[in-house]
Amino acid sequence: MMFLLMVGCTENHLGRGMSFKTICNPVNISYRFQPDRPSRREAADPTVLRFKGDCYLFASKSGGYWYSDNMINWTFVPTNDLPVEDYAPTAVAIGDTVYFSASSSHGNIYKTTDPKSGKWQIACKSFAISLTDPAFFLDNDKRLYLYWGCSDKTPIYGIQIDYKHNFVPVGKPVNLIYGHPEKFGWEVPGDYNTDTLHSPWIEGAWMNKHNGKYYLQYAAPGTQFKSYSDGVYISDNPLGPFTPAADNPFSYKPEGFADGAGHGSTFNDKYGNYWHIATSTISVKHIFERRLVLYPAFFDDGGNLYTDTGFGDYPMIMPQNKIKNEAELFPGWMLLSYKKKVTVSSSVDSFPSQNMVDENIRTFWAAKTGKNNEWAELDLGKQYNVFAIQIDFAELNAHLFGRADSLFYRYKVDFSTNGLQWKTIIDKSHNQTDCSQDYTQLPQKIVGRYIRINNISVPGGNFALSGFRVFGKGNGNLPAVVSRLTELRNPNDRRKVQLTWSKSPNATGYLIRFGVSKDKLYQSYQVYQDTSLSINNLNRDQNYYFTIEPFNENGVQTGTLINERKL
Repeated sequence: MMFLLMVGCTENHLGRGMSFKTICNPVNISYRFQPDRPSRREAADPTVLRFKGDCYLFASKSGGYWYSDNMINWTFVPTNDLPVEDYAPTAVAIGDTVYFSASSSHGNIYKTTDPKSGKWQIACKSFAISLTDPAFFLDNDKRLYLYWGCSDKTPIYGIQIDYKHNFVPVGKPVNLIYGHPEKFGWEVPGDYNTDTLHSPWIEGAWMNKHNGKYYLQYAAPGTQFKSYSDGVYISDNPLGPFTPAADNPFSYKPEGFADGAGHGSTFNDKYGNYWHIATSTISVKHIFERRLVLYPAFFDDGGNLYTDTGFGDYPMIMPQNKIKNEAELFPGWMLLSYKKKVTVSSSVDSFPSQNMVDENIRTFWAAKTGKNNEWAELDLGKQYNVFAIQIDFAELNAHLFGRADSLFYRYKVDFSTNGLQWKTIIDKSHNQTDCSQDYTQLPQKIVGRYIRINNISVPGGNFALSGFRVFGKGNGNLPAVVSRLTELRNPNDRRKVQLTWSKSPNATGYLIRFGVSKDKLYQSYQVYQDTSLSINNLNRDQNYYFTIEPFNENGVQTGTLINERKL
């Protein structure tokens, strides 16, 4: 049996002379309930492989995998032939065959020529090396390499594999990357890289080759942290020696709704655009309660690999051609629901209604029941142009395990200009797909002030939302340019910097961009309402530049200042 998942699949015309489709993180696929207690959903450690025109997505503990021809609509393929309960799957295409492996103790390597069928055979029984977080890489000369490692003590390893002769290792494993939290602040454990008493987990290897250079990627400091990120080392050879990139981590998103951007894979679509799919943390019900996030990736003229995670959990255009830069993917739709007034049918005392509009996926509102008389209503404060809505469900008292045909949410979303007359804009009263991070791009924009979700049924437990997120544009002014940005780098620990800035009138929040060059501000940090920030993820021996972009419901003020001194 296969399940078709529709994600943001309508078109819209916004006066930009084009029609486009959007997606929104977390990736809207069917995150499986895990088979053990506590009841929670999970997918993590993603590998995306492009094969015969389609993208194949493999993720930990998912009971199968997905494929898509457009990275918007994903079809789930269940299988009993693969070790789908193992973590960190990897796959590689060699000719007309796909090979698969995952974390295990002397596990098997599998193969298929038809991955859409879900039918696989054993290509190598009891591989010679015990693997954790494996990653295959096929070089241009058709030599196959394997990278692996997941530990707070041992490194990322690499070795060549002779796939023509039963996947026999060639030579001995090479030690490639160790953790260096004393130099790299982003490797220090903790949500905000402050736990100096413990060592980071160095894991999640992935390799790309670009313009003759090898980019070995890895994750740190741990999957349960908001600071979970991917760094990269670069070499002229697939087994090194490797040198760390100057602007690590290249994939980093410590704040916002979907936090964390570690243990991922970098791949290109059919147009030649690069993407990085990674793991985002919730880690409330269980340390491994996780989701997937997808960001555009780029190699700049200097060979630097970076992702754009600024506004990374706002709607993003899925391109239908080769793009030049990340600006082409941002439709300009802003978050309209942050801290807005919420009225609800009922609430469990410990899960209040404001939790669904606080931009924190770890908190949620829960109604007292899961019945069809439960609802939540947003008052946006004034009329806005609304283009998209994301409903993020949070299961309370669900007691669900594994996959089943009956696992789906049914609901309606209505809008009103005055709170009296209502019109339905999303009707999922007969929904039969399991979408817990359910993003909908509206067929056409609406103009309204009140947005209301009416529960019809949930698969189990209470009607509960971690996010009732509304996206669109206001007709007012952008926030003013920030007139003062002060940076104080800790002289005793250069991994840390304290930022303060002048408040921008009418700003909802601020996007801080920073990097090792004024024209390469590849890292970002999003905050709401605050006017100060401690960043602890810097590389000790690098200089940095900072800039700040205030934003509100009307858009982003990009005419910002950049500090003119190396810090």
